[in-house]
Amino acid sequence: MKKILKILLILILIFLLVVAGYVAYLFIGYHRLEDNLEVTPEGNAPNDSIDVSAGKTFHLTDWNIGFAAYTDQFSFFMDGGKYSRAFSKEATIENMNAIIDELKKQRSDFYLIQEVDFGSTRTYQVDEKAMVEEAFRNEYASTFGVNYDSGYLFYPFTSPIGASKSGLMTLSSTNFTGAIRRSFPIQTGVAKFLDLDRCFTVNRIHCNNGHDLVLINLHASAYTTDDTIVKKQIEMLCQTIQEEYFQGNYIIAGGDFNMDLLGDSASIFGVSGANFSWANPFPTEVLPYGITLVAPYDPANPIPTCRNADSPWDPETNFQITIDGFLVSENIEVISCEVTDQQFAYSDHQMVQLEFKLE
Repeated sequence: MKKILKILLILILIFLLVVAGYVAYLFIGYHRLEDNLEVTPEGNAPNDSIDVSAGKTFHLTDWNIGFAAYTDQFSFFMDGGKYSRAFSKEATIENMNAIIDELKKQRSDFYLIQEVDFGSTRTYQVDEKAMVEEAFRNEYASTFGVNYDSGYLFYPFTSPIGASKSGLMTLSSTNFTGAIRRSFPIQTGVAKFLDLDRCFTVNRIHCNNGHDLVLINLHASAYTTDDTIVKKQIEMLCQTIQEEYFQGNYIIAGGDFNMDLLGDSASIFGVSGANFSWANPFPTEVLPYGITLVAPYDPANPIPTCRNADSPWDPETNFQITIDGFLVSENIEVISCEVTDQQFAYSDHQMVQLEFKLE
């Protein structure tokens, strides 16, 4: 009996040491990328192919591609679903190629793309960043800002999500003159391991009137336990936009806001949802002078930009919401803002199209 108790104590001690070692690994290895980090534009748009001038109409596509895992049959464990990783490496590559084809069909002047993985456990180390760069290399210049680069997270225990490396890719059919990565405020403590790092990139394109077109690509926090965090992120974003606006520049900030841009998507799309932290109404009261919220919405035919991935796609049961859209400076005329209805075939988000003119 004493021998059995001794073995049990040793096993418990080993388990506690492993847990303590893993917790130490997480906290010691945790890091955030510094703020105001310069981003080097890649590629070269052919002959600066478009004339960025006032009065011309431009087309921009925004899409959170869900790290190429979220087909219409995928569900995610943090949304109440089943999976923590893409179905397989082959499935990731197949869906990523389909995503690239969908992007190329738009023939847009500019693209804002979120959740592009590189070297992540959840996507079997598939370099989605390189795939997009290669596909658009001869037609577009690009920038890439690392959104998060987390250590190995051992949850869920049966199939750990592992290490995650993901970022924001911006494409332009005319060359960038510069770009920087800005770090959003995030939660501290243990919560920072659940929602990871967050950022936005400020991408600058020179116009022929001496001002700049500033494209801001963003991905706000989703799984926060503090509802004030995303509001603080929006306030920081608005401050950046307003500073650029007062300099006479044109600004479009687009991406995944992880807030209800319509205010009450549950009633609009007919499926009620739980009180998700990423489904709170957008705080329009924080918008300062010169900035307008532009969200895609057709009252006659409302189409959501995002679904909750608690189960495979089913329009009758999945909670649907519009969390993808834009903040636009008032010196830009918005012609249209529409959702491309893909029935969530490639991602838990759908593409949003913006047509605009510089005044």
